[in-house]
Amino acid sequence: MDHYPLWINGEPRETGERLIVTDKATGAFWATVSQAGPAEVEAAVAAAVHAFARDRLTASQRYEILIRAASLIRARRDELALTMAYEAGKPLREGRAEAERAADTFTWSAEEAKRIHGEMVPLEATAGSENRLAFTLRFPVGVVCAITPFNFPLNLVAHKVAPALAAGNTVVLKPASYTPVVAAKLCTILAEAGLPPGWLNLVIGPGATVGNALLSDTRIGFYTFTGSVPVGEALKRAIGLRRCTLELGSNSAVIVHEDADVARAARQCALKGFSYAGQVCLSVQRILVHQAIASEFTAALVDATQELRVGDPKDETIDIGPMISEGEARRAESWVREAVAGGARLLTGGQRQGAFLTPAVLVDVRPEMRVVCQEAFAPLVAVQTYATLDEALALANDSRYGLQAGVFTRSLAVAVAAARGLHVGGVMINDTSFYRAGQMPYGGVKHSGMGREGPRYAIEEMTEMRLVVIDPES
Repeated sequence: MDHYPLWINGEPRETGERLIVTDKATGAFWATVSQAGPAEVEAAVAAAVHAFARDRLTASQRYEILIRAASLIRARRDELALTMAYEAGKPLREGRAEAERAADTFTWSAEEAKRIHGEMVPLEATAGSENRLAFTLRFPVGVVCAITPFNFPLNLVAHKVAPALAAGNTVVLKPASYTPVVAAKLCTILAEAGLPPGWLNLVIGPGATVGNALLSDTRIGFYTFTGSVPVGEALKRAIGLRRCTLELGSNSAVIVHEDADVARAARQCALKGFSYAGQVCLSVQRILVHQAIASEFTAALVDATQELRVGDPKDETIDIGPMISEGEARRAESWVREAVAGGARLLTGGQRQGAFLTPAVLVDVRPEMRVVCQEAFAPLVAVQTYATLDEALALANDSRYGLQAGVFTRSLAVAVAAARGLHVGGVMINDTSFYRAGQMPYGGVKHSGMGREGPRYAIEEMTEMRLVVIDPES
């Protein structure tokens, strides 16, 4: 097995504790990583604090480093994709796409490093201040703690690390223990790109030890976290008045209106409901279909679902790999069985073998079922019908989450009504909730979190505004 150390102050750091990383398709031991303890967390934060005070990289220097990193990611795309196939169970095609997206995220962040600016404030509009000149400046917050999930172990790291560095912050990164290897490889890529020691520090370990140590360290000025609602709430309580961005998941709805292109909508819902075994915050989970086209749509959805191939993600022909663990697959299987026991009908899928769960399509579901009201994070979709657009909007909004939603329609009036009526962070017209481009503002409302990702918007979150007022007559 290959072994990967921590990365602290520009150097590999070994510890006495090792964490085993498994091949998610087979369960076999695949790699080991050094596991951090309190001493390593202390060293990582201290290195970040020292680097921030010592090395104030200019915007052009940050740009050059991030652009070189993007180029290196693209050059190593296949290696990184294979790494994710092993440790995350991600099909190779999706892994390659993720590596390309991560490179794009670094490129966008590099460009934004040159565009950080303030704005003029028109004090002359206030009596007695006619001669004063006022403007704002933006400054980095200092040390950023990035806590990332397993489902996009490269690109979600990129969405936190690249904007933080672009803004002039130093970073302590804690990746998911399921998928730490690709994060370790990214640290070496950034070092090769010229990032000075201490600007990016990697600590690996459980939330109960490493995570809590990071949350209690008041030298950290900002937290960017993607994960579950309970952990996000605990993080917010722990950090007090310090700032954060939280992305906490969803049970995303897609509305398929009576005038939609049914075949296209069904195909997209299948692809985006089951991509990466449904383990994506943006995954299609609740499909709301107008009753006039429900039978046609459901038949097309089942056909599209059954065309998807499930198997070892290292096979180039595979569409869907395993879930992150057998325990998660068992949990999802139990949700499907519970829904069926409560009156839902399973039209296809729902069979588990180890960590693999075949894509499940459920109909005749009720709002109180867990497959509807909670985040499944699994390859399953629940289909509901509606009679009017107002009913569809009400059903979509009947959730404690509000990340993104999709609407399929040929009507501009329906599209505008949905854009105004859906209480979510993003509305995708004639696409599913799954759509995301790296440069767009990304984030949710309600229990889906707070703040926005996307390089430009993340940089705004990770910088502080300072007002300057000049009285030239003094």
